[in-house]
Amino acid sequence: MLRDSHCIISDSNLVRSGQNEAVGGDCSSLMFSKYKKRRMLYNGDVGSLLPTLYSSDYFTKPSIDELAALEMIDSGYCSRVPDFTIGRVGYGQIKFIGSTDVRWLHLDQIVKFDRNSVVVYTDEADKPPVGQGLNKAAEVTLTLKLRSLDAHSLEVDRFGGILRKRADRQGAFFVSFDLSSGNWTFLVHHFSRFGLDDEEEEDIVMIDNDIDSTAEVKEFPAHSAGTVLSHSLPAHLGLDPVRMQELRALMFSAEEEYEDLNGSFQKINSYNKEQLKEDSPVINGKILANKTTLHGSSRKGRIQISSSPIRRPSQALLEYNLNNTDLSPSRDIFLSGQRKGLPLTRLTKVEGFRLEEKHQTPLSGGYSKNIVDAALFMGRSFRVGWGPNGILVHSGTPVGSPSCGLSSQVNIQKVAMDKTVRDKNNKINEELVDLHFSSLMNLHKSVEHETSQLVHDSFKLKLLRVECSRLTLPEICQAYIETIEKAHDISELSTSNRVFLMHQVSIWALIRILFSERETNEQSNDDDREGMMLDTKDDSLDMDVEAKPFARRAEFSFWLQESVCHRVQDEITYLNDSSDLEQILVLLTGRQLDAAVELAAARGDVRLAILLSQAGGSVVSRSDMAQQLDIWRMNGMDFKFIENDRLKLYELLAGNIQDAFQVSSIDWKRFLGLIMWYQLPPDTPLSVVFHTYQQLLCEKRAPHPVPVYIDEGPLEEEVDWNIGDNHDLAYYVMLLHANEDNNFNQLKTMFSAFSSTYDPLDYHMIWHQRAILEAIGTFSSKDLSILDMSFVDQLLCLGLCHWAIYVVLHMPYCDNAPYIQAKLIKQILCQNCEIWSSQEIQYQFIEELGVPSEWMHEALAIYFEYQGDLSEALEHFLRCSNWKKAHSIFITSVAHRLFLSSQDEEIWRITSFMEEHKSEIADWDLGAGIYFDFYILRSSLKEGDIMSETDPLGKKNDECRSFFTRLSESLLIWGSRLPADARLTYAKMSEELCNLLMSIPGLSSTAMVRMSCFDTMLIAPTPEDMRSSHLQSAVSDFTYFLSEIST
Repeated sequence: MLRDSHCIISDSNLVRSGQNEAVGGDCSSLMFSKYKKRRMLYNGDVGSLLPTLYSSDYFTKPSIDELAALEMIDSGYCSRVPDFTIGRVGYGQIKFIGSTDVRWLHLDQIVKFDRNSVVVYTDEADKPPVGQGLNKAAEVTLTLKLRSLDAHSLEVDRFGGILRKRADRQGAFFVSFDLSSGNWTFLVHHFSRFGLDDEEEEDIVMIDNDIDSTAEVKEFPAHSAGTVLSHSLPAHLGLDPVRMQELRALMFSAEEEYEDLNGSFQKINSYNKEQLKEDSPVINGKILANKTTLHGSSRKGRIQISSSPIRRPSQALLEYNLNNTDLSPSRDIFLSGQRKGLPLTRLTKVEGFRLEEKHQTPLSGGYSKNIVDAALFMGRSFRVGWGPNGILVHSGTPVGSPSCGLSSQVNIQKVAMDKTVRDKNNKINEELVDLHFSSLMNLHKSVEHETSQLVHDSFKLKLLRVECSRLTLPEICQAYIETIEKAHDISELSTSNRVFLMHQVSIWALIRILFSERETNEQSNDDDREGMMLDTKDDSLDMDVEAKPFARRAEFSFWLQESVCHRVQDEITYLNDSSDLEQILVLLTGRQLDAAVELAAARGDVRLAILLSQAGGSVVSRSDMAQQLDIWRMNGMDFKFIENDRLKLYELLAGNIQDAFQVSSIDWKRFLGLIMWYQLPPDTPLSVVFHTYQQLLCEKRAPHPVPVYIDEGPLEEEVDWNIGDNHDLAYYVMLLHANEDNNFNQLKTMFSAFSSTYDPLDYHMIWHQRAILEAIGTFSSKDLSILDMSFVDQLLCLGLCHWAIYVVLHMPYCDNAPYIQAKLIKQILCQNCEIWSSQEIQYQFIEELGVPSEWMHEALAIYFEYQGDLSEALEHFLRCSNWKKAHSIFITSVAHRLFLSSQDEEIWRITSFMEEHKSEIADWDLGAGIYFDFYILRSSLKEGDIMSETDPLGKKNDECRSFFTRLSESLLIWGSRLPADARLTYAKMSEELCNLLMSIPGLSSTAMVRMSCFDTMLIAPTPEDMRSSHLQSAVSDFTYFLSEIST
């Protein structure tokens, strides 16, 4: 491992440094004294001009001594040194082009070679203008630390391409890259920092990544006294524990070096479970992580490990399952395990495990204490990563887990994004999948759409947008309600899902009431349509325009009564039969006036029944009741003689809802109804009603509109909701109606999953509601991409790739990311190729959406190449017009197999197809062009009219010689990328052409032409025995030729 070797070098340098300090010597002062003695040989003027270089592993060309000698011979030579070169052994060199002034330069401070990079003038303030000093054009050669690879492997092109792009980004010109030596050469115009960053090193196979992390590892038996993890892990990885102990002693402080590490590793058996707060990593969707590794600490040997007080340990996002092999339905959002098809767990409110303060970790300052994760030990060779469809791959078990697995074990977990389609037995219900996703998406697709065209790389993509008017909105909402009710009728549905579905029915009904419009006589002047409307006995045509707000208010009032009806009935059930006044009061909160009047009349309180019959009606009766209460108070009436519930009824009938009810004693929907029914005048617009409630909410005089899963439940887990968190979706819909003429600034909160469900990954319903509301013009926003992408992820996790692409096509066009839709579709096709390609319905649906077939074939080509089916990969690369990749696969993997199996027609078909685009294929003449020309040449050698040509042998000999030369050049160009069968193919081609060439009669040709044919056959890439046979034939013919001359 390169990084480990670098650590050893650094540690050995530390040891040498320590030895020098022990004897009182100073390495730098010693070198300086030698350099001073050396400069005494030169005169004072020359010595003052020379550049300084103290580092022993740095060198210059010419050397410092040579510069001094040349300066003494030619005065002023140091001001014009040609092609001055400075380098560091094992790291590279810089050759400055032209003449360079090196006088008075402190080269140690100016030029810094590091791992795979070089910096000239680290301090920008000291950097001279371009062209002066060392800030000039130069040829830079960096020696990259690469794992030993075959010099002719396919990775040469990949490395070269990566390095070429890196050079272009840095403003340099790529020259060459030698894989055998690791030398990367490029030209620069001036200097800053050039080379590879840490992230770019991961794209190239570095030595420090040469560690194999596998999912299944061999466990060593633990000692009875308990094995310290930092000791067992090196042994498990195949390293020398003794050597690692020596390195640890060199890398860490003396306090840690002599600490007793023989004690057993104390396990932590408890988690600190805290409820989700506003700064919870789950709520904010962020994970704070520290990238601290052992390798990072060892590479920077000068950094001292502080013994400062331990900071607060980092908190994890996951609550790990203690039983790693047994997946119980714990309160965890992820699945753990190493196999597919496991049941998913649900979201947890736990912040994660905590490491006790006395056990320091690499994250808290003590590197030798506990290695809790293989990623911390192995650095970039393995780390936590996300795969497609919610797959999380991480290493190790959590600290404190009772399992005995090593921390280098790899665990695979999956995000639980399908809880909405699981029944009460936690099993996926296919009927729920169809109703929640496929049916709803088909309903969305049936609505009229507007299309716009997006051109990306000469490919056209149709972006979609729903078109919906407020006149057709009731029909659309009713269609959604009917689909939801079908899902509600499933017998195996869980209780929490039933509550969610009923809430969605209520939301769609609310959208219909608040945003739909009715057609008037002026809008319907068509006789046929008028007749149809009359047949249905719809009297909406006769409605006055001014009456529409009142009709909408009446519909909303009825919706509100229906929404709170079950709450009213539940409260009455728990009341005593003798508490009639309290029951009446509860009935009024749901505006059940008929039941309240009947109850008052049944108990003989006729006056109260008459008052109740006028509740919420005339403002005059309301003001009379308020005036009567004021008179009683002014006259000093003792209210203790009136029942408390009766007094509350009077206050409510007077419009004083604050005195009639406490805020905490009633839910938000009924409180909103009290404002609308009893406090405000009956002709108050709905927007004023909503704003009044919002104002009271801001003043903390109204109950908060908590989401339905908190307000009504039940949930399988405890819910912690804080003031200021998400409100109920119905409340946001009301505010959207009230602020329709203004900018509504709560769209992101409104269309978050938590506004309607406690599953933070469920967006299947809210996406449809956003689409319909935006289509009718209630708002317009391009900042809801998180909603689209979350729904795409949910669809992909269920294998509905075609609907995921459908959602992507509905994402609005964004100037900042104009081609985001095209990129997302390509990623979906590539990552889920096995799913959509195997289902004919999905394949056809994607084609119908107008996705370019080239993108689909490109994804299939990548998939088949990954699977090792290179013949299929070649076919799809051809269909997606990726000629370079198709040509490479054809030459290295497909052509020789087809040739050796005598599938000449297939080879001719492929090469003829590529020949039309040979101008776009590099090395065509030395690749697929060889097969194409072989069949042409072979056909010409077999033609029957060859005798009609003058000197046919000489002409065909020249053609074969040119072809054999191309074969030899092809072998050099492709090198080891060609397998043995491909070389055998070339040999068989040569053998067949040689036999055909020998069969051509040479009566009209001279002896020199005939002998030249043998020379042609000897340069062909054929086996030695065949060459020997041709050579014997040549000797025989030449002997015969000599005998003829002699006679």
